[in-house]
Amino acid sequence: MKNKYLIVITIILSIIAIISSSSKKETAFFNNDKVEVTIKDVANNEETNLDLEEYVIGVVAGEMPASFEIEALKAQAVAARSYALAKISTSTTSYDLVTDITNQVYITVEEMQKKWGTDFDFYYNRIKDAVESTKNIVIKYNGKIISAYYFAMSNGSTEDVSLVFGEERDYLKSVDSAWDETVKNFIVTTEFTFSDFCTKLDIDCANISIDSINRSPTNRVTSIVINNKEFKGTTFRSLLNLRSTDFTIEIADNIKITTKGYGHGVGMSQYGANEMAKNGANYEEILTHYYQDVDISKINV
Repeated sequence: MKNKYLIVITIILSIIAIISSSSKKETAFFNNDKVEVTIKDVANNEETNLDLEEYVIGVVAGEMPASFEIEALKAQAVAARSYALAKISTSTTSYDLVTDITNQVYITVEEMQKKWGTDFDFYYNRIKDAVESTKNIVIKYNGKIISAYYFAMSNGSTEDVSLVFGEERDYLKSVDSAWDETVKNFIVTTEFTFSDFCTKLDIDCANISIDSINRSPTNRVTSIVINNKEFKGTTFRSLLNLRSTDFTIEIADNIKITTKGYGHGVGMSQYGANEMAKNGANYEEILTHYYQDVDISKINV
């Protein structure tokens, strides 16, 4: 009987500890305390604590071309900050985020110097200005900071999150992003040898037949059957390292796959954001276009 009581007490204390930890993280957001992010470098597995705003500078530098319009850079800063805080609030590990595309790409100042060379000062200060001018600003839906997904370039529309990540988030529904269609490399064709194509898909190469292709309302492939083997569109894209799931296949002397856009398609299109900025949109207008029914406000509001 004593053992049972001990087990119950242990469970209760564990729950209290979890709630307390979560509460401390939220308190840090809403009391204007200095918010720190613990990141894990995937290259060496080292964990580092960074000030949130310093982290956001590294993410904007790693995720968006520094030559983009300033309002697009601001939109990226707010999206990156929101994504980070949403991840922190649910973190159950010693670190909050990793430094690659699993979460958000983060690069150090040294990596920025290598990336930009003699243009380092110009680009670094540009990104720093974008981050500092949006300090503590986040995206909220129903009062809660959102998981602000973003990607490079749409196929003309963004995608519903449920069709890519299997989640239900009302602020991540499909919206128009026709600006992307004017961007360089919107349409790209990649060629594969039969051997390479079959090896990557693990299918028999004697006779390649495409039995069916199912598409979402935005024309992205949700599933494809090749040689009686079914692939999810996202899996097919990953196996062949395609730019997007909006693709067509041509089989002749080799296999040509033509894609539109670049990335998973959920949330803010970075190139779309840049084109919107070129057309005069500010960062709030960009964000409220790509994330539906949201509020742009300070962390502690």
